[in-house]
Amino acid sequence: MNKMNTKKLYIKTWGCQMNVYDSRRMEDILSPLGYTATENPEDADMVILNTCHIREKATDKVFSEIGRLRDIKEDRAKDGKKTLIAVAGCVAQAEGDFIMERAKAVDMVFGPQAYHELPEMIIKATGERVVNTGLGVDTKFDQLPQESLNHGAAAFLSVQEGCDKFCTFCVVPYTRGAEYSRPVTQILNEAQKLADAGAIEITLLGQNVNAFHGEGPDGKIWTLARLIEELAHIKVIERIRYTTSHPCDMQEDLIFAHRDIPKLMPYLHLPVQSGSNKILKAMNRKHTAESYLEILDNVRKVRPDIAFSSDFIVGFPGETDQDFEDTMEVVKKVGYQSAYSFKYSPRPGTPAAAMQAAIVREEIKGERLTRLQGLLNSEFLKFNQKYVGQIMPVLFERKSEKSGNLQGRTPYNQSVTVAANDRLIGQIVDVAINHASPSNLRGDVVTVEMVAKSA
Repeated sequence: MNKMNTKKLYIKTWGCQMNVYDSRRMEDILSPLGYTATENPEDADMVILNTCHIREKATDKVFSEIGRLRDIKEDRAKDGKKTLIAVAGCVAQAEGDFIMERAKAVDMVFGPQAYHELPEMIIKATGERVVNTGLGVDTKFDQLPQESLNHGAAAFLSVQEGCDKFCTFCVVPYTRGAEYSRPVTQILNEAQKLADAGAIEITLLGQNVNAFHGEGPDGKIWTLARLIEELAHIKVIERIRYTTSHPCDMQEDLIFAHRDIPKLMPYLHLPVQSGSNKILKAMNRKHTAESYLEILDNVRKVRPDIAFSSDFIVGFPGETDQDFEDTMEVVKKVGYQSAYSFKYSPRPGTPAAAMQAAIVREEIKGERLTRLQGLLNSEFLKFNQKYVGQIMPVLFERKSEKSGNLQGRTPYNQSVTVAANDRLIGQIVDVAINHASPSNLRGDVVTVEMVAKSA
């Protein structure tokens, strides 16, 4: 491509792995138009803010970033350079008109189901501001170009989008639309291309990934377990993961898949949100604390060494001290490897946002979150300490921030830091674990000398 036609693209991504996947696909879409990625927004001809509406004060963070970009846009304009600013993702979907009204520097707003139309939107944005918040997920994947193959040894593969659960605190059904599962053949073809390009681990993504019900090549509807079974036949692929799941969709065949498919990693992220049945009912979660724990027990029966992760919301409207203690009890019973925990914050348009009479004071939410995270960290540490002195297979994915170190993950999704040569990136290597913290393991690459010494 002629260098004179090259344009710079900067994408800032918030939120879940689905957003990370979407950002990569946007790069794929814009590459034929001459856009190459940059890590510096000051150099960018186009900036995309790929937003998430789940976290607290998400909209405020977006507007703060827009303010910084507005100044950059004005400075570049003085030098005769044009900068397109786009807001994408779930905040854009939920509050697109408000963003356009308040932030005049924004040229384009589009939701997560519209980014495949980026080329047309860019052309249109040369003459007018663009808002595109349609929910046509069933056509999006058909129109995406082939994925770029610079993902490394661990790749993400989106297989399902949207949600039909309508938890009262969540905007996903409104921003991502109804549950949609991609056709199996399309997924298998993409997985094979990822494997051909060097991926040895694939993580299947979806808002409710275990609700997957895609049409198989045999004309029948396949479950997630059936899909994983077929993916495991790709020889190059050595590890398979999936996230995020809902307890109500944790069917028996998926539980048994953790026993029967060696390539399926012994790790399950299954959000519970609260340990109080009263709060779970108010959240419209459609499961109880008891049914959730029963699911985990059933998974442990078939895969005793499995690691669990979860999500927790503290201070949901109406949560009492006893409700919070019920959540703490669930944590003590499970012994999580990792978890995400947050103070509840209302999302505009969700049923929980209208529960003003039952609101929990901020100082109480803060105290409860501190206690919960303290307990979780102690559980994380206990889990990780079990592996000190053991040899673990670690997939090295990237360089660590500290020079000379590599970062990788165990089958249990534990982060591992090792002093090692860059040539090991992309390989699964045995590591002797010698130190554990709540969030990380450290160790040494196992050498021939170490093996001989221990023999």
